[in-house]
Amino acid sequence: MACWLYEGMLMFGVVFISDYLFDTLSQTRNAMDYRNVRQAFLFVIFGIYFVWFWSKGQTLAMKTWHIRLVAVNGQAVTQTRALGRYCLSWVWFLPPLAAMSLTKLGVGEIALILAGWVVAWALLSRIHPQNQFWHDALAGTRLVASP
Repeated sequence: MACWLYEGMLMFGVVFISDYLFDTLSQTRNAMDYRNVRQAFLFVIFGIYFVWFWSKGQTLAMKTWHIRLVAVNGQAVTQTRALGRYCLSWVWFLPPLAAMSLTKLGVGEIALILAGWVVAWALLSRIHPQNQFWHDALAGTRLVASP
């Protein structure tokens, strides 16, 4: 989880630069303009970031924490498999985000639901036979220690 939090801090820089690029290219003055297009743009940027680094074996945060992503057979992850893992990894966030869009909950309630879901999803890895996250099991990947 520490690597995941560190990755989030690194993604802040990616979001900042990407958002600046989006605002410059679209001449947007208000962050709420083109909101859905902006979110789709960031989804694609995140996908490019993660697929690129996962197909190389490690993101910057994974290098820091000595974690490597490999296929189940121990081989390097292909870009197709990395893309599948990226899409499946959104299970960490999509259910609470979908609930948020369907209800009129406050920010505090949404944060609580999101935090609860992330903790529950992380704890579900403990029932996997190799203690892997379920999106890794479904994508045919696994995280291993990297010296």
